[in-house]
Amino acid sequence: MIDLVVVADADAAARLAAERLAAAARAGGNIVLTGGSTPRRAYELAAELEPDWSRAEVWWGDERCVPPDDERSNYGMAKAALLDRLAVPPAAVHRMRGELGRDDGAADYERELGGRVTFDLLLLGLGPDGHIASLYPDQPTLDETVRNAVGAEARLQPFVDRITLTLPILDASRRVLFLVAGADKADAAHRAFAGEPSHSTPGSLVRGADTTALLDAAAAALL
Repeated sequence: MIDLVVVADADAAARLAAERLAAAARAGGNIVLTGGSTPRRAYELAAELEPDWSRAEVWWGDERCVPPDDERSNYGMAKAALLDRLAVPPAAVHRMRGELGRDDGAADYERELGGRVTFDLLLLGLGPDGHIASLYPDQPTLDETVRNAVGAEARLQPFVDRITLTLPILDASRRVLFLVAGADKADAAHRAFAGEPSHSTPGSLVRGADTTALLDAAAAALL
């Protein structure tokens, strides 16, 4: 089951996501961040709503294989939009080391996870092709059942290798929050949230114990 929440526009969606991130930070636990323009605004607002993240640990769902100061880095975006704005930083920041390359970086994150982590809040976007994290449609990475992190080839811009969490650890999350905005996501949102589970739409394959899709009106147009 998935709870659909539709709001007027991307800013309203970002604000609601920020409220949930701030609440998760206050509660403490393991929070997974994502990349993208809409999450950036959510992170800025979350830092205002809750400047003390000392009870939380922060993880990433995927990363581009670039240095952390590269403009394409998911970590770099979250650092600027969220981490650098906090009065009290998280108890731990578990960065994916994209600069190691996709295979060594994935192995490093596998060790970081240690097979022990259950995520309390998993924030995900949704690509126009239906991908989540760096799990792309009809790719072998969707069939991974043993490893928690793997390397992946890029299927959309920017065309750099990726590191991504896999479906088993994503599906084990206590709460999953999809944040989706824009008319270009409408078809993917319909397939992910109203269609049958399918490898052609990876977003349809992630369902935590409590799953919410937060969409603006444009992204929800076909639901």
